[in-house]
Amino acid sequence: MKKNVRLKVKPSYVKGLKAGYPLITEDALQNISHVKEEGTIIELFDDKSVFLGKGYYGKQNKGRGWVLTQNPQEMIDQNFFEKKIKKAIDHREALYNDYETTAFRVFNGEGDGIGGLTIDHYNGYYVLTWYSEGIYTFKNEVIESLKKIVKVKGLYEKKRFAVKGKYIDDDDFVEGEQAPSPLLVRENGIHFAVYLNDGAMVGVFLDQRDVRKTIRDRYANGKTVLNTFSYTGAFSVAAALGGATKTTSVDLANRSRSKTQEQFSVNGLDYEEHDIIVEDVFHYFKYAVRKELLFDLVILDPPSFARSKKHTFSAGKDYPELLAQAIQITEEDGVIVASSNCSTFGMRKFKDFIASAFKQTGGAYEILEEFKLPTDFKTHKEFKEGNYLKVVFIKKLS
Repeated sequence: MKKNVRLKVKPSYVKGLKAGYPLITEDALQNISHVKEEGTIIELFDDKSVFLGKGYYGKQNKGRGWVLTQNPQEMIDQNFFEKKIKKAIDHREALYNDYETTAFRVFNGEGDGIGGLTIDHYNGYYVLTWYSEGIYTFKNEVIESLKKIVKVKGLYEKKRFAVKGKYIDDDDFVEGEQAPSPLLVRENGIHFAVYLNDGAMVGVFLDQRDVRKTIRDRYANGKTVLNTFSYTGAFSVAAALGGATKTTSVDLANRSRSKTQEQFSVNGLDYEEHDIIVEDVFHYFKYAVRKELLFDLVILDPPSFARSKKHTFSAGKDYPELLAQAIQITEEDGVIVASSNCSTFGMRKFKDFIASAFKQTGGAYEILEEFKLPTDFKTHKEFKEGNYLKVVFIKKLS
């Protein structure tokens, strides 16, 4: 039986919690020192002892837990997790019935009512990601709920709660049948090789599904494509399947070459017809300018923060400069797919970055279309940070 601890919320934070803001921050609480154990059930009250919400204590970045219910009578028990997970799975019914797509998100943290937990589906296998030791204390309830609602071939987990700032690289397999390595999945008919027991990331970012489809179906045919920060080359594969004459993938990580080659191969594409370059993207931009290389379609999807030997990149500060460099090597009437998963700014500021970059380069542009998270990445209306993805298709006008 988990302990329940009553905590007082500082007056300046009461309004937000009443409105449904789900993240509990350390600054919001008057007596956080009363909580000793992660996973403790915490009940939140204002100075007049009015109930505000109930959740769990768990350290996650700047957060100290999540509100799970605003009903004082609701128990945080097996039944609670079953209801939340069943509702989430019902919301993804169309994806479960889509033959062309076998990889998608089943449960998206606070968007589905339980902050600190995500569940992804890969062709019958499930990957649970735990973002704090607090939510990890509910592991048994979550697993039993999931198995009761859907057929689970095999179960894997990722522990993203930091130990000295590093991912906990244990054996990620939990139970059931072990997945092949690689496991082949489909996304809108595109094949991807994923590795469920190979560290924090499996080989494809599921939140870009709609963007990859759009590139394949509407922007790639007959075009030369540059894919920067390319990871395992998923955008490049989508472009090649859409009829791109050539793709160039650039990423600093050594294994990006073999991983990208593999993604081309599982789609029946000859990777030797495409360029796969292991290099710092910033160095490559300088090289491309020097060689007067130009591309019809440039994909710019950097991490929120990146560090190489000579460069440190922070999306919130450096994105306009990065985009300005991309503009220089984009053909007239070419398209830049500008993307950011940084949660510290929204679409309005991102568009300001785009305007700043084009002002710096002296060019004109037109925004063709915009994307946010796909429907399986359900978000919470009061938690803007959770709606992190911003993608803009920009035409460079001649």
